[in-house]
This record gives sequence, C-alpha cells and structure tokens, in this order.
Amino acid sequence: MPFAQIYLLEGRTEDQKRAVIEKVTAALVEALDAPQANVRVWIHDMPKENWGIAGKSAKDLGR
Repeated sequence: MPFAQIYLLEGRTEDQKRAVIEKVTAALVEALDAPQANVRVWIHDMPKENWGIAGKSAKDLGR
C-alpha cells in the first residue's frame, strides 16, 4: 500500500489540497502500478511559525 506524506505551509484551499491528493494518487498508480484503492495521501498543514527557512520562520519571512 503506497503511502505519501505531503508537508505544506498552512493556507492552501480545500480545492488545492484535493488537487494534490488526486495528482499524487495518479502518479503513484502510474509509477507503481498500484491499485488506486490502495493509495493513501496524508497532507500535513504546517503552521508558518513552525517552518524554518534560512534561519527564519516562514511567518517572519511573510511566506
């Protein structure tokens, strides 16, 4: 059973997350010849203050 974990900064819309789930699922089905029903995708919404970029939080960088 393929299981993908995706880490994203918070703020994406439900439609954007839905598109990520659909496209990651399709890619795993194609690449691994896995049954679509067996693919799992977990999106982690990361608070911007918990994500560091070049020594600063993404929140402080305005991302």
